[in-house]
Amino acid sequence: MTSRPAFFLVSLAGLAFASAASADPRAQIRGELDGTLREQLVRAVGEVDGPPSNRFEARRRARGAMEAAEALLRSEGYYQPVLEDLVEGEDAPVAIVNVTPGPRFLLTTPVVNWVAPQPDAEIGGGVIEDIRLKAGEPGRAVDVIAAEGRLVAGLVRSGYADARAEPRRVVVDHAAQTVFPTYNIASGQLVRLDGIRLETRGPTNPDWVAGLAPWSEGDVYDPEDVAELERRLLETGVYDGVGVALAAAEQTNPDGNRPVIVSLTDRPRRILEAGATYSTAEGSGVDARWTWHNRFGRADTLVWDVRIADIDSRLGANLSLPHWRRPGQTLKLDTALVNEDTDAYERAALTLAADLQQRLGKTSWVSYGVGLDIGHYNENRFDPLTQLPINFDRDLYILTGRGSFYLDRSNDPLDPTTGWRLTASVQPTAVGGEDTVLFLRAESQATAYLPLQDNAKTVLAGRVRLGSIVGGEELTVPSDRLFYSGGGGSVRGYEYQGVGPRLPDNTPRGGLSLFETSLEVRRDVFGSFQAVAFVDAGAIGFQETPNFNNLRYGAGFGVRYKLPFGPIRADIAFPLDRREGDADFQIYVSIGQAF
Repeated sequence: MTSRPAFFLVSLAGLAFASAASADPRAQIRGELDGTLREQLVRAVGEVDGPPSNRFEARRRARGAMEAAEALLRSEGYYQPVLEDLVEGEDAPVAIVNVTPGPRFLLTTPVVNWVAPQPDAEIGGGVIEDIRLKAGEPGRAVDVIAAEGRLVAGLVRSGYADARAEPRRVVVDHAAQTVFPTYNIASGQLVRLDGIRLETRGPTNPDWVAGLAPWSEGDVYDPEDVAELERRLLETGVYDGVGVALAAAEQTNPDGNRPVIVSLTDRPRRILEAGATYSTAEGSGVDARWTWHNRFGRADTLVWDVRIADIDSRLGANLSLPHWRRPGQTLKLDTALVNEDTDAYERAALTLAADLQQRLGKTSWVSYGVGLDIGHYNENRFDPLTQLPINFDRDLYILTGRGSFYLDRSNDPLDPTTGWRLTASVQPTAVGGEDTVLFLRAESQATAYLPLQDNAKTVLAGRVRLGSIVGGEELTVPSDRLFYSGGGGSVRGYEYQGVGPRLPDNTPRGGLSLFETSLEVRRDVFGSFQAVAFVDAGAIGFQETPNFNNLRYGAGFGVRYKLPFGPIRADIAFPLDRREGDADFQIYVSIGQAF
């Protein structure tokens, strides 16, 4: 018995085949032609739904096809073709176009006439050099038109914002079999820039917008600078729409400079969001977020955040100030009251952090900053000397330097199908309070995406994560800074912190090093649904270098439902080397791909 989805796919395939089978060329193309020209003529002639019903209709199709073929030949430089429309057959007439293309006309050296005022001689000469038309090349119409576009675009890039093309003259010499183009280009005056004029009313401070301009007063106009200003405004995330354009020529100021006009469409000033997550490994949680946009008139974002969850609950706020002191640099300030209740430790703390993030390209960045945690720790630990469990109940303050970078060379931030990503962080850390220790925590992760079929219908995705703590000992490093593995974002099939050795009471034992890897095959099945199969592996080590001796594996499958903001993910995973205390399987439901 055929399932409904399979029957649906078979039906679509049958319809596609029937449609292809019923399509006929409007007319057959005959003649001694090279393969490329024949394919171009067939495409130009086009297709019809079925064969002609009589000779009159066949004749009409042949004549229409001949006109289309002639237009195509002329556009390709064949200005002396011989074409004949024919009809063969009585009961089943066939429309035919017999083509003799004739000689292909060749270009002569093009001429550029500057309509006064002329551009700077050096700039004009450079623009003409980039025309990309050479004498002796085929006289294709599309090349002649494209060259005119390059002339105008080159002038605009060089500061002649009002450059335009006047009617061109193209002489086709049938005796010499040549095509001689003459371009008439009006460059206009060289444009120099003034400041920025913000024309929409709203909370944004015009002086702050003016400070984002990548030019100074009097600089020559460059469309890339105008586009960069638009990018800088858009990347703040507080505007639904951004318009940046050079003012009209009549708005030139007495100094001869022209302003750039900026219009902004603000997002809602207040946004309230709520969400929920669930997995058998990490329990459930609910989130609420209240976002304030542009509170200080400089495209800032202030977020109040509350989370109530089985493992990690918190109440916090973070402020993001884009383009802090220089374009592309964002100041991020965070504070939170945190309550963590994991199998390995309990922590109640106040956290403070300040980071500067510098954009590199569109989606990559480098960041550095400092963090301070002040809290109470209740930790179940393992003493490597006595080989016995031990409990710590202590108050600590932790000062952390924070440095990280993120390189994104994938094609999509939410659902990548090709490319790669690399992230790394280093955290020199000083611990004070009831214990004192200095150590360096380093971590990196690389992911890659390889499409296995056209249109990325099937994608192979891989991930490798490494971590190491240098200078600290297992007992002295605070529990929340040790490495753990297991759960929806690491090794699926195991509960949160469930990969790695455990204490006699089944408490997870954190380590000084980490290794994780994942491999997924993602396959679009129908509509917005995607099926996924995966294998994960991970290990926790108790030396500074990762240990591969205690690798544990998990495998499973899942489904994704793709939405505009990203896929909804549901996975079920099984531990492949299950120990006592491990569940038979784990279920994960969240938003976004696993990596």
